[in-house]
This record gives sequence, C-alpha cells and structure tokens, in this order.
Amino acid sequence: MAVIHGRGVVARQPGSPAGVEDITIEDPGPGEVRVKMLTSGVCHTDLFAKEGKFGAALPYLLGHEATGIVESVGDHVSRPTAGQTVTLSWRAPCGVCRFCVRGDSQVCPSALTAQPRMKTHDGITLGRVLGLGTFADYTVVAADQAIPMKETLDPAATCLVGCAVGTGVGAALYSGKATPGSTVAVFGCGAVGISVIQGARIAHASRIIGVDIAPSKLEWAKAFGATDTVDAREGDPVEAIRMLTDGLGVDFAFEAVGTPQAVEQTIASCDIAGTAVLIGVPAQNSQITLPLAKFFFNRGRLRATSYGDIVAGRDFPLFASLYQRGDLALDKMVSERIGLDDVEDAFAAMQRGETIRSVIVFD
Repeated sequence: MAVIHGRGVVARQPGSPAGVEDITIEDPGPGEVRVKMLTSGVCHTDLFAKEGKFGAALPYLLGHEATGIVESVGDHVSRPTAGQTVTLSWRAPCGVCRFCVRGDSQVCPSALTAQPRMKTHDGITLGRVLGLGTFADYTVVAADQAIPMKETLDPAATCLVGCAVGTGVGAALYSGKATPGSTVAVFGCGAVGISVIQGARIAHASRIIGVDIAPSKLEWAKAFGATDTVDAREGDPVEAIRMLTDGLGVDFAFEAVGTPQAVEQTIASCDIAGTAVLIGVPAQNSQITLPLAKFFFNRGRLRATSYGDIVAGRDFPLFASLYQRGDLALDKMVSERIGLDDVEDAFAAMQRGETIRSVIVFD
C-alpha cells in the first residue's frame, strides 16, 4: 500500500465557498479501510459544517453519505474485504460500552471512527464531517463503518441509505414505531422527511400527512406516499391536521426541521397518547414552550432520535432489500447526478428547494 493522491471538497473558512483541492490519503491503520468513492449525496449537514455550525476547527473535508469500493484494508480487518462495495455509516457502535453490552447499540456514545488520515496539499490534517469525509476520491474509515452492499445495486441510490434514508426510515420504524392503520404527520418534506413518509408507508400507516412551506416539497411528499399535504403558509398546520383526522390529531408526528416552532407544532398535532419524534438538529440555544398540563393529561410521548435509531450493520442490508424489491423508492430521490466540482451549485439548489438529493458520481 502507499499514500494516494486525490481531490476533495474542502471548507477552509466558515461561510465561505468550499473548493476542490488536491489532498493526500494515507494508508489505513489497524481496524481501518481505505475506500474509493463511487457516489456521495449532498446533505444539509455538510452545508452546516461549511458554515461553521460544527465549530471553527476547519479545514473540513465535507461529505458523509456515500457508497464506494474498498481499495485496501489495515491490519486486523477481516470484513469488509478489498474489492467489496460498501455504504458508509457515520455511526458504528463500539460493541463494549454499557449500551452496546445491554443491546442498545443504537445509542452507543463511543462510536468507532478512523484516525484522520487525509491532508491538504500544504500538509494540514483535515477534519471530516461526521468522521467520514466523502466528497473526495478516497477516504479512510473504521472497518465497521463500511457496510457491504450488493454491487449490482445503483450506488447513487444506496449512498442515500447512509444518512437521509437511514435516519428517516429508521425514525418511522424504530424511533416512533409507527403501526399498521395508524395516522402520521411529517413536518418537513425534504430528503429526511420523504424517507419518514416512506417508512410510514412501509409500516402500513393508513393516513400520512406531509407538512411544509414549499410547494415543491409537498408535491414530493405526495409522490413518495403521503395521502394528504398541508401548506403551513396557509394557516395553522395543527388545525389542518386535526381537520384531516376528525378533530383528533395523529398517532405519530415526526419533526424533520429542527426549529422550535416546528417542534411545538409537531407535539401539538398528536392525538391522546400520541408520539412526537424529533429528528431535526436544533440550534444550541433553542428552547420550546410546552403546555405541560395538557401534555401530561393527554399522556403524550416525546422523544428525540439520532440516525433514526438504526444499527447500520443490521439495517443497511434491510433497506437495500426494500429498495431492491421496490418498497423504498431510492432512485426517485436522486434529483441530479453531479461532479465533484459542482458541489457549491448543489448546495445552492438544495437551499432553494429544487432538489431532494444531488449525488456526486465519481469517475
């Protein structure tokens, strides 16, 4: 093995455009693998990192939602093997903490990651978004972060499992535990919200209500399984949801926005004993006002989720099989296929609400 030279999208100054730079990728260390990228989705989380919302410890190598091929493996790695197609997970349970030992590896606080092995052309070690850094020709990750995938599946589709789809479908199936015949509301119908809608459809919910302020996203919601949509610009979305549910509210409400107003509306839209699931990442100083007596007497349930409470080694193959048999419409989520030099344009299109997912396709 040897150090590899490639290109990557690097954010050097908070709020400034990220640029494609020459980088070096070191050999994988013990327990690590080096992966040649095939595809990588452009996610809001990468935009947040570029804007400095993950802290000012830049430069950052952007990207965290990807499928690639294992190019080489470090010592003590038996799986995956060189040549395997893998989808990368930004969380890999450590297997030894108190949560993993008791079977709750989805909340492992000591997740595995590789040592930072990518450097800029001027020798600066790069931080990596969520420990991955996939807007690059190659990256180095912990072996357990690289989940084998069937090589016959479209990598532009399977990369989405690594973040948006894993988070949204997992939130519906695991965090909220949507049930057959239940009613569901989804606040925010971007890539994660659409994935929640698909998860609710897979769970056989009887009514799925998509809520957003962008007409394009409401159309996406319908295309992916929403039975109803609510334009939150046209009035109180909570009242609209109650009108659609005979005045009751929904059994499960999912929030994929991250703002206090959306959280409060999500909680308020629930029926008695309903479950509100918070997915969107809030700002550090965010606070909500909760009518505590009403929440108490309604026996409300409120929970937050990270990564949809999935375990990648278990759930990536499951989601791939759902995609393969047509239950998960991943291909339709790929709005455009772009090159590495097009990332800034993809961020702009995402902010304008024009794309569900732009996916970088590597040569």
